[in-house]
Amino acid sequence: MSFRIFRYYINLPITVLATVEAVGLIAIPYLAALVRFDADIDSAERSVGWLLPRAVLFAAVAMISMVAMGLYSARQRAKTTGLVVRISASLALTSAAMALLSYLVPQVHTGRGVVGIAIVGAFVFIGLSRAIFDRLVNDEVFKRRILVYGVGKQAQSVSMLRRRADQRGFIVVGYIPSGSDRQIVPAERVANPATSLLDYARTHGVDEIVVAMDDRRRKFPVQQLLECRLAGIEVIDVVSFLERETGKVRLDVLNPSWMIFSEGFRRDTLRRFSELAFDLAAASILVLLTWWIMLLTALAILLEDGLRAQVFYRQTRVGIDGNNFEVLKFRSMRTDAEEDGKARWARAGDTRVTRVGAFIRKVRIDELPQILNVLKGDMSFVGPRPERPEFVAELSERIPYYRERHSVKPGITGWAQLCYPYGSSEHDATEKLQYDLYYVKNHSLLFDLMILLQTAEVVLLGNGAR
Repeated sequence: MSFRIFRYYINLPITVLATVEAVGLIAIPYLAALVRFDADIDSAERSVGWLLPRAVLFAAVAMISMVAMGLYSARQRAKTTGLVVRISASLALTSAAMALLSYLVPQVHTGRGVVGIAIVGAFVFIGLSRAIFDRLVNDEVFKRRILVYGVGKQAQSVSMLRRRADQRGFIVVGYIPSGSDRQIVPAERVANPATSLLDYARTHGVDEIVVAMDDRRRKFPVQQLLECRLAGIEVIDVVSFLERETGKVRLDVLNPSWMIFSEGFRRDTLRRFSELAFDLAAASILVLLTWWIMLLTALAILLEDGLRAQVFYRQTRVGIDGNNFEVLKFRSMRTDAEEDGKARWARAGDTRVTRVGAFIRKVRIDELPQILNVLKGDMSFVGPRPERPEFVAELSERIPYYRERHSVKPGITGWAQLCYPYGSSEHDATEKLQYDLYYVKNHSLLFDLMILLQTAEVVLLGNGAR
């Protein structure tokens, strides 16, 4: 079950989990102070100072760190070991951030003993809350009961959702034959109600009807759907339903009219201003944080390939509205990687990649010089990955709606980079396009912030790099 804020879908169960954990993380520094000072709150207040703002700061830093490690992502599919690693990494970030804040702003100093105990307590608390959440998240109370109107190809796109992350928000009550579809959905899942659609929906506690007819020009149930809608039952198009539940725009059910009439795909003045402000702020902060990393990277490239070696490389990429620009990156391949002039996809274990290049690609350091592209205005901090003109021309001929991804600026990081590993084929490009279209439709300042925070997980864990 999801709700929407500023065009960004937020999962209700995860929101409940985050609220519970936020309250718990505020309480934990109090308990840590009591343990540290033998349950003497007066001694704790004298030694640490007023606890509430420090407790709130600790909770805020911990929550941001957990968002960065993907622990509040509805698409998180990590098992127990993966969760332990992510919780440990987020609390390590919390500890480092609290130490840095204590150094920069002495007024928020909490004390190493209290912070250390709080970190241990937070690990236990988060582990328990996640275990309980994992049991409850599959309970029907958190799921929307849906009725699919259609049994053909579009309805099959709902029945084919197999991943647990995609099924967290709903339960399919059944599939209703439309009278115009060729049945593809398995017969045992098809319902043939003897009553009206509204009576059937009420009897089975349906919260939402998903219209998934292959041909809406014939036998479209206008009156029945109107009755359901007026009775308080939500009615949604299958494209919008799949967009909400999977975080991508499915090409197999997409049609131009949906793109024309649906919300989103906006490029208004407020969005452009917020995007510019976000890009300038993020680029400036990243330069201050990583200038020494970029300097060491340049030195490493020179040490491996010689003092006259090329540190950076420029390559033509396709930007907003199909306009070309030159992207700047650290060189991670041999200088003769494409000496024949033919563009090639980077692949796993690519022999053209240097030793330094393999490392900086793994941790995404090779992308850092693109900050200059952001400051020039050719790129945004968040957006679809910029591709080479040769690939764009080829993929635009084969993949529908591929050119539509260029209606926003390309980005250093993006929704597709978070949700899908590095692509090196037409199939990968098709899959990533579905996430890119979702971003193009729903991009907002809040969405950009969430993507930027979750990029930390990709960098720290090396997901999808080649």
